[in-house]
Amino acid sequence: MSYTIKNSPLTWRQIRIVAVASLGQLIGTGLATLVSVIIPLYQLIAHPELSSAMQGLVGAMDLIGIMVGSTILGKLSDRYGYLLLFRLCPLLILMSSVAALIFPHISVLIVCLFLMGFGIGGEYSLDSDYISELMPQKWTFIMVGAAKAASAMGNIIVALICFLVVKNWTSASAWPTLLWIMIGISSLMLICRIRFWESPTWLAAHGKMKEAEIATHNFLGNDVDIEPSPQVANKPVAQKDGFFSFVSKNWKNVIFTGVPWACEGLGVYGIGVFLPILVMALGLEHSAAGGNQIAHVASSIEITLWISCIILPGFVIGLFLIPKMNGAKQQTMGFLMSGVSLLILLFAYRNNWPHWISIGAFMFFELFLNIGPHLMTYVLPSKVFPVEVRGQGSGIAASIGKLGAVLGVFFIPILLKSGGSSLVLVVSIIVMIIGALVTYAFAPDHKI
Repeated sequence: MSYTIKNSPLTWRQIRIVAVASLGQLIGTGLATLVSVIIPLYQLIAHPELSSAMQGLVGAMDLIGIMVGSTILGKLSDRYGYLLLFRLCPLLILMSSVAALIFPHISVLIVCLFLMGFGIGGEYSLDSDYISELMPQKWTFIMVGAAKAASAMGNIIVALICFLVVKNWTSASAWPTLLWIMIGISSLMLICRIRFWESPTWLAAHGKMKEAEIATHNFLGNDVDIEPSPQVANKPVAQKDGFFSFVSKNWKNVIFTGVPWACEGLGVYGIGVFLPILVMALGLEHSAAGGNQIAHVASSIEITLWISCIILPGFVIGLFLIPKMNGAKQQTMGFLMSGVSLLILLFAYRNNWPHWISIGAFMFFELFLNIGPHLMTYVLPSKVFPVEVRGQGSGIAASIGKLGAVLGVFFIPILLKSGGSSLVLVVSIIVMIIGALVTYAFAPDHKI
């Protein structure tokens, strides 16, 4: 019996595609977690101590790379195909990680973080495109969401390795050895993509039907055929719009997918990158006062690990809700409940409530952030942008999202220095509310 891609049953071949593509999400959050550990470690050996602006710059540099890379590589993938870039991205991450390990200076680290982020930006555009175009119809958005859920494993795996390593250190100067984590993950990504093929849907959209059929069979087996859209496959390839032209034609969808992603970026990266530092600022780490400084950092990493563990259940619940709930409503609810959780954390901090309440509020924040915004901002671009411009649309949405993340990461240490933890929490609550309002106001009329 023969099938088309969209009506085929879900097989191990599609699961393999999701697994390979998901590594880009895993390494993205893994790098953010790694940076969150490197910053306080570097502070211990920096002379003079890293300024709040420099902390923000180090924390934001990979996000700036993601912002630039997702826009540039997303557009290039629409024009030249997915496969070449799908292999070049992990290679760039690998080479940059090796360079930062060999030359452990803050200026080299900043440049390498940008290059790593540039490669990850391409991943954020390409992996969702591959998955959405090769899954059976009823599994498409669940599998796109499942790939995003892999980002939770990035947080957990990297935080766990960092904790197990750092707790035995006597000197913070060993921080470059943590880059072996990025080297290992990017090497695995590159190896997994050696036996991979061009997107059949991209080939069909560019009139290359024979190649599309071959790629489909390579991916899914000889009993699965591509189902071309004649009006797309048989017409000349249209000239791609520039950034401003694309935005002017699709401004509602760009706002709907990009601005909430920017708001979510503050929660995932702004708070995420400085989570160990926030844990110490809120007084939640349990090392004895005046104890070894490495022990304080290790304790904050341990609490960060426990908070990160709630990310995966959040994604699982979110994936369960995708087929049952309107995507815009799911995102709006997640933003609102994330704001409420931060409000509870603010009250707990200001009124000296027990630490378990503060840690519980942090966990609920991560839970609802991942049930809604962190999951849905990744899923929604592939729902609202058509295949001809999906790479560019997803790339621009990711770029706007990372702009919000960059601003969050850069300004959180400045806010922390000028107004303490309270100011950080108040600003974060406001951003969560903005995300909910924009999602509600700009949601498309059709069901998503």
